[in-house]
Amino acid sequence: MARARSHPLELAGRTVEITNPDKIYFPAAGLTKLDVALYYVAVGSAALRGIAGRPIVLKRYVDGADQPAFYQKRAPDKRPDWIETVTLAFPSGRTAEEVVVRDLGQLLWIVNLGCIDLHPHPVRAEDLEHPDELRIDLDPGPGVPWAAVCEVALQVQAVLAERGLTGWPKTSGSRGIHIWVRVAPRWGFSELRRAALAVAREVERRVPALATSKWWKEERHGVFLDYNQNAKDRTTAAAWSVRPTPDARVSMPLLWSQVAGCEPAAYTLRTVPALLAAHGDPHAGIDDAVGDLGGLLELAAADEAAGLGDAPWPPQFAKQPGEPSRVQPSRARKPRARPAEAGEPPAEPTAADTTAAPRKKRAASPTGRRKSSQPLIVVAQSVDAAEAAAGLERWKARHPAAAALLAVDDVLTDSMRGWSSTWTRIRINLRHVPEAERPAPEPPDPDNPPDLGYDPKMRPSS
Repeated sequence: MARARSHPLELAGRTVEITNPDKIYFPAAGLTKLDVALYYVAVGSAALRGIAGRPIVLKRYVDGADQPAFYQKRAPDKRPDWIETVTLAFPSGRTAEEVVVRDLGQLLWIVNLGCIDLHPHPVRAEDLEHPDELRIDLDPGPGVPWAAVCEVALQVQAVLAERGLTGWPKTSGSRGIHIWVRVAPRWGFSELRRAALAVAREVERRVPALATSKWWKEERHGVFLDYNQNAKDRTTAAAWSVRPTPDARVSMPLLWSQVAGCEPAAYTLRTVPALLAAHGDPHAGIDDAVGDLGGLLELAAADEAAGLGDAPWPPQFAKQPGEPSRVQPSRARKPRARPAEAGEPPAEPTAADTTAAPRKKRAASPTGRRKSSQPLIVVAQSVDAAEAAAGLERWKARHPAAAALLAVDDVLTDSMRGWSSTWTRIRINLRHVPEAERPAPEPPDPDNPPDLGYDPKMRPSS
């Protein structure tokens, strides 16, 4: 039997055509493009609460959730006249006319483009420079148990409440938890990020064994509170978003009483509509709980007065006043000893000074970049995260003795962003492997990162 070419949906007084409705989007779960569309119809009023009136970055999975997505900031040239847009300016100096969704018809129109999860900015179209949403993103490192993520989330709740703010938790749809906070749109993005950094540092002080605010992966442990998600031009999956996991997991809104006992795998495209129908939206009151950032900014000021300055920004941002070096710690030059002041006797040499061999000039790397002082090797890089993970397992199978000595945080999985898509790089830190037993660097397996050249004419169809 021939596959249906389109499936019309009547929504908000409009007809939205879902093209290629039988296209498989989640092979392991057996779910189609139409299944995704009907899910958003079922949860539409709740999903709109998190995205309505906000510009949205289109993250398009035109070949399904198990294939690489690409990011599209600019609204398609060919679009109905009832699709609203607004022009955003970015830190790079570029601008983009982005889609703004206000009703279910517009939402299903972007779903038909291949958008499985929804990525709104934390601003409203009417005021693009003053965000109204603080986003606390809890990102657990490898091997961190779910219970630890929940405990850190509860610590975040306490910090927010002490400063007069209400946090609204949700599962990320993967391994983490997001906590959204509605704030009055009176501050800019720099103040929003500063407030998020203050939360991260305060939680780190309270549970230092579980939480970290450190930007560099080699310094992290436990759950990272990603303060940079509040920098301008950053977006995160909205509540009720379907995520690109094999089981079509959902970023599920929760009550605080549900956080400790929840199981993220219980919230999927198949199960969530019934939960919403039976229990309602846990975040129904979020727009009525608008708070003031002043308390968190006071906490930030106290940190700064105590000597805690700014923390590193994402690499696409210009160097910020007061920002520390963006060189990762393992590559940073060691500070030289302070020369003696006039009339001051020279410092006594230490044992290390008298026994150390003369310092040799460091040879330049083939790329001209400074070499890392940590024994890092790249073992896999691919546009397909699963292929990169399989490459890591093959490396471990080839080098079982070295693999047995690795700590959990010695495996560094990086999500690398190109012009319009992300790809995965996996590195290994061999610091716990005796130097004589370290495997020699090998060509990455697989070694298929995307072509990083930019071609604006490339627009896959859905």
